[in-house]
Amino acid sequence: MARGNFDAILFDAGGVLLLPDPTVLGPLLAYHGGDAGLDAHLRAHYAGMAAKSAVGVGERFWEEYNLAYVRAVGVPEHEVTLAAEVLSAHRNAWTWRWAIPSSLVALRGLHDAGVPLGVVSNASGQIAEVLAREVCQEGDGPHTPMRVIIDSHVVGVAKPDPTIFDFALPHFAEFERSRIAYVGDSVTMDIGGARAAGLHPILVDPYDDHVGADFDRITSLLDLL
Repeated sequence: MARGNFDAILFDAGGVLLLPDPTVLGPLLAYHGGDAGLDAHLRAHYAGMAAKSAVGVGERFWEEYNLAYVRAVGVPEHEVTLAAEVLSAHRNAWTWRWAIPSSLVALRGLHDAGVPLGVVSNASGQIAEVLAREVCQEGDGPHTPMRVIIDSHVVGVAKPDPTIFDFALPHFAEFERSRIAYVGDSVTMDIGGARAAGLHPILVDPYDDHVGADFDRITSLLDLL
């Protein structure tokens, strides 16, 4: 559980605000024997991220994620390799669009409580547009306002490189870095990058995949309230 010793919060997008759309991936992997249900696919994302973190790979390497994902939804072992290839071909930037319901509630609650908020995401140039449909936008608008939304493709730097945060932190200049939380779903990219930037790292870990870790963990953004 996060200890609450921070004054502002930055969020990753994937695994924190959005997930690969289970309404797309469910039927796709059902063809290979996978469970098409929502709960199975929610679990599968975090299983995939835990597998990815376990081998310490960065943004461009998703093989371990894909294999863990299809196994988590119950694809039989003789179909795993093919199903992982199919997942790799279809889990693209534009399918990271399913808004996590508890995150929507938490963002609004944090904003209403006066907590300064922002987003720093490894993305492909699309993340501000996707978030603006249902989740948040920079400044005033129909959803929760953010001080800033940083997309790695736009700024040319990706986590775990800590300099990506330099594009966001001027918008939080009244706070010490150590008093700004960064919430992500990757040990390698998010915890590692936030630590290197001097921020307070928090991992979204709803299935206790990282018991005993030396960083704060939450089950959902509602824990931050």
